Amino acid sequence: MGRVANKVALITGGASGLGLASAHRLAEEGATVIIADINQEQGEAAASQISGARFELLDVSREANWIALVDKVVAEHGRLDVLLNSAGIVRLASIEDTTEEMWRLVHAVGTDGTFFGCKHALRVMKPAGRGSIINMCSTASIQGGPQIFSYAASKSAIRGMTKSVAVLSAQSGYGVRCNSIHPGNMRTPMLEGVAATVRENDPDAAQAMENIWVGEPVDVANMVLFLASDESSAVNGAALVVDNTTTITEGAVPKAVPR
Repeated sequence: MGRVANKVALITGGASGLGLASAHRLAEEGATVIIADINQEQGEAAASQISGARFELLDVSREANWIALVDKVVAEHGRLDVLLNSAGIVRLASIEDTTEEMWRLVHAVGTDGTFFGCKHALRVMKPAGRGSIINMCSTASIQGGPQIFSYAASKSAIRGMTKSVAVLSAQSGYGVRCNSIHPGNMRTPMLEGVAATVRENDPDAAQAMENIWVGEPVDVANMVLFLASDESSAVNGAALVVDNTTTITEGAVPKAVPR
């Protein structure tokens, strides 16, 4: 207990999945956590289960909403120490089947939301000379993702965005760190939604999915905790992969066999 004691952390997409798991871990280690999400009912329910957490409604695709929330956090707490940009959505489609509507929706939430978050977290962290911005990326930014084209493109943009913010901060002496986390398949509602669609449309592929390694949200939340803490003070601009070798293995990583 106490690895992020007295830190103020804002988590987007915090009502479920990796954002929610991260909210739990940061709160367990002493942080004040603000869960931000567009799903008010689910977000309020999540925050009510976490000691030291509260919920704020946020549409990450609108810069004005970011400005208002970040300023509110600073006004109430005096600072913002940690931002986790975890909000994101996926649409199953190759480039051939991706519509303009799909493309713009995925990028509005993932790419634009992360851009606005980085921009305004940096704005308020810079005067303090410290802070940690953590961008939830994906192994889809490392490997080809033919059936998640717009999602892979968004996560690739976020990877580049992360490095650019980190270098700017280091060169300018801002003291703000910016890193990205690249999970493989994790047991989240997003993955379950993808799996359900695959089961409906391609039973053979769905069967293959049943036999591959899938990690737990806490695996990623522990990486978030490390990056949020002062333990990672020299880690800046890193793309940290949490995938049990998925991106470096020929073929699929099999499901773990119980011993």
